[in-house]
Amino acid sequence: MKLYLQKVFQHQFLTKEEAKSAMEHMASGEANEIQMAAFVAAMMMRPMDIHELEGFREALLELCVRVDLNQGDCIDLCGTGGDGKNTFNISTLSSFVAAGAGIPVTKHGNYGVSSVSGSSNVLEHLGITFTADPNKLQEQLDKAGICFLHAPKFHPALKNVAGVRKSLGVKTFFNILGPMVNPAFPKKQLVGVFNLEVARNYQYIFQNAGKSFMVLHALDGYDEISGTGPVKFLGNQSEGMFNPSELIGRNLAEEELHAGDSVEDAAKIFMDVLNNSCTEAQKAVVACNAGAAIKTYYPNVSWEDAYSLSMESIESGKAISRFEKLKELSQ
Repeated sequence: MKLYLQKVFQHQFLTKEEAKSAMEHMASGEANEIQMAAFVAAMMMRPMDIHELEGFREALLELCVRVDLNQGDCIDLCGTGGDGKNTFNISTLSSFVAAGAGIPVTKHGNYGVSSVSGSSNVLEHLGITFTADPNKLQEQLDKAGICFLHAPKFHPALKNVAGVRKSLGVKTFFNILGPMVNPAFPKKQLVGVFNLEVARNYQYIFQNAGKSFMVLHALDGYDEISGTGPVKFLGNQSEGMFNPSELIGRNLAEEELHAGDSVEDAAKIFMDVLNNSCTEAQKAVVACNAGAAIKTYYPNVSWEDAYSLSMESIESGKAISRFEKLKELSQ
């Protein structure tokens, strides 16, 4: 580990093999907490090389508890987090809305590190019990159209790093890695990222992995479609700009997206959206992101139709029925 620390302290990039080895050292406990904290901090003081990202990802995928789910082409929806915006759980809500629209979802998530409430925080608060049992996960996917993969249950190798991440309390390269290491290996993926450089790295890695994907970055810094301004999107065959105000009818204000100050606040917003008793802004931003998932799954669907399908999923009660079924099956 000392060799890798020396290289990053000297502003040198690691090779793919070195990055993989460094991750293995941290995962195995060979690196102590001070070394891990120093390494993680130093890595975030410069851009991460694509080969480093590939090495970290490869190590985590080899070390993870893989789960094989028989449901054809599933999709994962998530953001990297770490954008500092303290939004409510938009991508997690969008997962249930997409499931309500008939899209099979294998949602990978974790507790929040740099936010008030990560996906695992809010779902646990609302009564979802996490499992790594492949039979239970398969049943959830078959009957609810969605299952939730709580990262610590599938990435025991990250247990040694969890304390360091929590103590640092800021975004790290583990935020970037999270959406890349879904243990169900979904064939389709929608990811929101906090800067364009990371978006390009995702595009490269997902193309090499043979995924059907869309990577999103809001130009004002959000790691999802925020509705506050234009969004850059990158896919398998195309990239471009999308302005959600064309669907919503206006630009949203940042304060309309806030999660509140606690998990309880975030959970209330979560259920308000699913119950269709939320603000129009909250519903619209979730529908935009769920619509992006639908468009990722069915590329020929227009943004307008995908948005309408998402709105219908919320307003008809299909989205909340998916949530209630998952909750029932998780017990």
